[in-house]
Amino acid sequence: MERGTILKVAGPLVVAVGLERAKMYDLVRVGEQGLMGEIIEMRGDRASIQVYEETEGLGPGMPVESTGAPLSVELGPGMLGAVYDGVQRPLDELERRAGAFLSRGISAPGLDRDKRWEFVPAVAVGARVSGGDIIGTVQENEVIEHRILVPPALAGEIVEFSAGAHTVTDTVAKLRDADGAVHDLTMMQVWPVRMPRPYARKVASGEPLVTGTRVIDTFFPLVKGGVACIPGPFGAGKTVTQHQVAKWSNAQVVIFIGCGERGNEMTDVLMEFPELTDPYSGQPLMKRTVLVANTSNMPVAAREASVYTGITMAEYFRDMGYEVVLQADSTSRWAEAMREISGRLEEMPGDEGFPAYLGTKLAAFYERAGAVECLGSVSVIGSVSPPGGDLSEPVVQNTLRVVKVFWALQDTLAYERHFPAIDWLTSYSLYLERLRPHWDAEVSERYRARRDECMAILQRESNLAEIVRLVGLEALSPEEQILMETAKSIREDFLQQNAFRDDDQFTSLAKQDRLLEMILLFHTTAIEAHRQGAPLRGIFSAPVREKIARAKYGTGDETDIFDEIASDIETQLVGEGGVNA
Repeated sequence: MERGTILKVAGPLVVAVGLERAKMYDLVRVGEQGLMGEIIEMRGDRASIQVYEETEGLGPGMPVESTGAPLSVELGPGMLGAVYDGVQRPLDELERRAGAFLSRGISAPGLDRDKRWEFVPAVAVGARVSGGDIIGTVQENEVIEHRILVPPALAGEIVEFSAGAHTVTDTVAKLRDADGAVHDLTMMQVWPVRMPRPYARKVASGEPLVTGTRVIDTFFPLVKGGVACIPGPFGAGKTVTQHQVAKWSNAQVVIFIGCGERGNEMTDVLMEFPELTDPYSGQPLMKRTVLVANTSNMPVAAREASVYTGITMAEYFRDMGYEVVLQADSTSRWAEAMREISGRLEEMPGDEGFPAYLGTKLAAFYERAGAVECLGSVSVIGSVSPPGGDLSEPVVQNTLRVVKVFWALQDTLAYERHFPAIDWLTSYSLYLERLRPHWDAEVSERYRARRDECMAILQRESNLAEIVRLVGLEALSPEEQILMETAKSIREDFLQQNAFRDDDQFTSLAKQDRLLEMILLFHTTAIEAHRQGAPLRGIFSAPVREKIARAKYGTGDETDIFDEIASDIETQLVGEGGVNA
């Protein structure tokens, strides 16, 4: 290890000299306690280091040691169900060693070195393999099978296997490369967090990430391997929406990053996730979840590391062939950390003091999402917390340049108790056409058309709302009054969803399609009934409207209920109870 000395300390930024052979992004140990840091600027033998722990007590002349390697994470069995800090230190292990309050300089490996895992070879001795090939499996838990991969850039012939119980550092296979050198393969890989894991080719996925949240799945859907942004002011429901996606999405692995979030919000996650049951396997949700916790009272520099730590873990599970969803909450806190470090480096500021490379950093992070050929996918959902809900601020605008789904949360909707508070007039998804073939084959050939028709009704309602406020609803034509009632039904009976009610947390795509079908059937039948002489008051007070409102509740598709509603609409509006009564 190369040794240097501290020259200057400015908050989380430490300037050291004497590190002539150090490189950018090398991991260093600072001070007598060996605080973890990372080199972010080199000028000759002078290195600027962002320290991931509190720098209180550091001063000029104290030692600095470079490890000669970049900040990396350990990838292997034992990750699922773990709770890490931003640099992959297991928090439960740190608590066991030092108590509830973390001691500076304390460290622990990301993977348990003592636990033994039952390794089962997946190929035979003599098989030709290359980077990313599966050579064996470990049953990590009842939900996920951990697939042991050949490290990237290695290729050759398997010359030996060692099946049975092993730790993550034991040799489980030997590989001879083309030059005749023999490499020991373990169940653990170490990978630099800032370097994307390699893949053959990205592909355009046409399969939706089903979340069970109606406003997302139907109006603003996300594909597996896609990227989405959730901006919104404080209290609008960003974190709850991300929790819903984590709980109910049809991804196989969930990575949740609490990047600079308040401690009480991360506490809710840590307390709630172990109690949740995975709706797909019946097992605890934590068995397919990794939590990365970097709360707002933790050192600011570690926020950036937490984002890269999470995305590297997600890429690793993607390489096994799993569908992964990564939640970053929130990228605004990450950007604020970049702004603070940039200011201490005396770099030229950009918009609102953020560094000029803010857009590049955000794009590089979101570009690591995607579906890759013959493997799995990583879907990234990043929340943004713009001050005062200002969507024109730099973090939101730079994020919108690279994401394809925009879920705009409005505090006005939240104040009206409309949840999820996603504004249907400003949100958008650029994946609609890509998803049409899947919807046509798996849901209904009319699903996309019904979605578009409902969106047109909501947009028309917005245009008529000002007239209603000025002169009243009676000034509209009968068809427009029916449209306003239909829009109200779409908003209250479809878009609103109770995240804390068991029979309304998740709605399948098939049921979402039937709900839209019933709302639109009432709309067209009401117009026809009025043309035949049915009074508007009778149409709006028809008992079937209560049935439509309650049809969203339930855990199945309830086909019989929807058939009954369709019959009641015809009977109550046109038949015996309607215009022909």
